[in-house]
Amino acid sequence: MFSPQTYKERRRVLKESMSDGIGLFWTNDESPMNYAANGYRYRQDSTFLYFFGLDQPGLTAIIDFNSGAEILFGDDPALDDIIWIGPQISLKQKAENIMITDVRPVNQLQSYLSEVIKDKRTIHFVPPYRHEHRYKLNKILDISAQETDKKASTEMVKAIVKQRSFKSKRELEEITKAHDITREMHVTAMQMAQPGLLESDIAGKIEGMALARGTGVSFPVIFTIHGETLHNHYHGNLLEEGRLIINDSGAETAMHYAADITRTFPVTGRFTPEQKDIYQIVLQSQLSAMEQLKPGVVFKDVHKHAARNIVDGLKNVGLMKGDSTDAVERGAHALFFPHGLGHMMGLDVHDMENYGEQYVGYDDETTRSEQFGLAALRFGKRVQENFVLTIEPGIYFIPTLIDLWQKDNKFSDYINYEKVTAFRNFGGVRIEDDVVINDSGCEVLGKPIPKTVQEIEEMCAQ
Repeated sequence: MFSPQTYKERRRVLKESMSDGIGLFWTNDESPMNYAANGYRYRQDSTFLYFFGLDQPGLTAIIDFNSGAEILFGDDPALDDIIWIGPQISLKQKAENIMITDVRPVNQLQSYLSEVIKDKRTIHFVPPYRHEHRYKLNKILDISAQETDKKASTEMVKAIVKQRSFKSKRELEEITKAHDITREMHVTAMQMAQPGLLESDIAGKIEGMALARGTGVSFPVIFTIHGETLHNHYHGNLLEEGRLIINDSGAETAMHYAADITRTFPVTGRFTPEQKDIYQIVLQSQLSAMEQLKPGVVFKDVHKHAARNIVDGLKNVGLMKGDSTDAVERGAHALFFPHGLGHMMGLDVHDMENYGEQYVGYDDETTRSEQFGLAALRFGKRVQENFVLTIEPGIYFIPTLIDLWQKDNKFSDYINYEKVTAFRNFGGVRIEDDVVINDSGCEVLGKPIPKTVQEIEEMCAQ
């Protein structure tokens, strides 16, 4: 945990941002895999972690935005629980570690909220993403499961997004810890890869490293020779000579801060000329995008800059043609680059996405596009100092998408379909780093992970 004062200060800032009413914050419950006593690895709700820091289920917290009162509802474990989980310090002691003195049993929560409702005071909560939270809102506040998102507090969501977007020095240290674990995972994967192994041989190894050094992975490992499938979680393919591997994986620290890194490398450790050409285009696009980043820059514009670089590169190898700016504005590049350049990162690998990307990644100035490809950009608004973002351009050859566009002769002024056909089985290339915006530009977090063709080939050779 951070210092007790950190959590108190975070709650103070939130109080100052809210007009009136109370804030209602729930922990996540245990989630059973196949019966109640056999659960998935527990992961606390990030909003609760940010303001209250306690990493256990069964708690509810209240912040009174009028009086300033802070209340923690929860129960100490019974003897039957202690037999299974061991001795625990009291909830009152835990509350003292986050500078809350008012601790009450869970059975008093309903009566407390009934009084709030009776007084016609506003109850603020963030959009629920688990069914258990929808059930509680229905049971305690009489809000139907279908209405919970509509009833969520836009005022509190905007206040929390504004607060959590700026990462403190200690938060950056935690993200860097996650990155350093992730670096070991990626280096190990490069050194292990060889024809004849299964993807699962390496995916299992690097996930084990995340468990050994932190609390596991920050999202399910993407380790695949079929990189044209953007979120490919299948690990049953045999590594074959001539194929590229996309390793998109990240660790989570004990305090649940995340890293998210992607590297692409050849199974044999040596790029073919065609693979090197495509890889260099993606790398140049990423590096150029990073050079554009500084406080005040609109991230959607940086995304388009990266896309133009990709079009320029693909024109050089004969896959695209025509004016690069026009191609991007019309969306022709999305055949090869159908996702966004990056997203915010912190306590969540897609930081605060549960609040709604319209609040996290966009605002009144910068709105989301409906154009294919650009619509997938999770973050588009102006960046500010101490924002943490991923930068992850890619080039993919997706047979189904190629066939669909070619059948309709879509964007034939910009796409050389005859040449594209020869790349149908190429797969994909993605390169991703985590950066923090500083006063003059951006800084890549953590120790360098092999990224140039030479660095990757040398690491694979080890």
